[in-house]
Amino acid sequence: MEVVQVLHMNGGIDETSYASNSLVQKRVISLTKHISEEAITNLYCSTLPRSLAIADLGCSSGPNTLFLVSELIKVVDKLRQKLGHESLEYQVFLNDLPGNDFNTIFKSLPNFQKQMSYQMGPGIGPCLFSGTPGSFYGRLFPSKSLHFVHSSYSLQWLSQVPEGLDNNKGNIYMACTSPPDVLRAYYEQYQRDFSMFLKCRAEELVAGGGMVLTFLGRRSEDPSSRECCYIWELLAMALNDMVSEGLIDEDKMNSFNIPQYTPSPSEVKTEVSKEGYFSIDHLEVSAIKWNDFDNEFNASNAFSDDGYKVAKYMRAVAESMLVSHFGDAIIDEVFLRYRKIIADRISKENCQFINVTISITKIG
Repeated sequence: MEVVQVLHMNGGIDETSYASNSLVQKRVISLTKHISEEAITNLYCSTLPRSLAIADLGCSSGPNTLFLVSELIKVVDKLRQKLGHESLEYQVFLNDLPGNDFNTIFKSLPNFQKQMSYQMGPGIGPCLFSGTPGSFYGRLFPSKSLHFVHSSYSLQWLSQVPEGLDNNKGNIYMACTSPPDVLRAYYEQYQRDFSMFLKCRAEELVAGGGMVLTFLGRRSEDPSSRECCYIWELLAMALNDMVSEGLIDEDKMNSFNIPQYTPSPSEVKTEVSKEGYFSIDHLEVSAIKWNDFDNEFNASNAFSDDGYKVAKYMRAVAESMLVSHFGDAIIDEVFLRYRKIIADRISKENCQFINVTISITKIG
């Protein structure tokens, strides 16, 4: 799987789009917003920039894309008014892989800027937006051009499927039945990728610049813990059922693996400390239920079961990878089965997503 070419959240605004199925991600952004607001406050008060460059890495599309950016701009503008400073010029860089639905983002910008002007008044400085397609496991911006970087639910995605997963048969990710060498391959790929990410951002951030990064992660030190792997194990069950019925080729199933690593707090801390580019200001773990949707679904979904909602969320995330590997003919059937499996487990178990959030500042 060529991750850069294949991986993207479902575009558009229809029923299976990421824009219509990203309320879990919104809950995570809201849950960790206080960390971002504290970081941007400290950044502004310590550097007092005349213009502020913010990058959102793995921005995807939909209502979440501009949500945190608007909150950060409001915090900074309130601060500068309190301190009696002139308005700032805001540069906002929205990054994701090339397959991302940037067009939907761009179409939403005029209305967003109109709302910001209405909410904050005529004193707000200009907000200039740019789309930056490309992998954040390489350079994206000029040296010392950014003040603040935010990324939420993106850095768990790897640059590639790890090599050496041939004996992970029957699984599509790390699982309790995965052999040790599979777990090691995933961890080593995570180390390489996150190390490169930190190196690139250290070159692009100004001295004293900050980052707030939220990973889909785990509390446990066991990389095959159900805290992080269970959602994929259930999808593997649906796929394996279809293999047993001859609907999916077994070799196809055995060669499919998810390019993701869900780290523990200590693994994130270790990599940041090892690289030496950043000091750690804050490290926090939070959790939300799989079916924690804040009752924000539209009327057509109001009476749908939780299995349906979670399966739709996962379809918006995983469909591009499944279609690339298996073709699109099986997709509806896979998620119909997945929905039933998830509904059964949610009714019996407390299923949660674990979030690891770290706030760091560039040294020197």
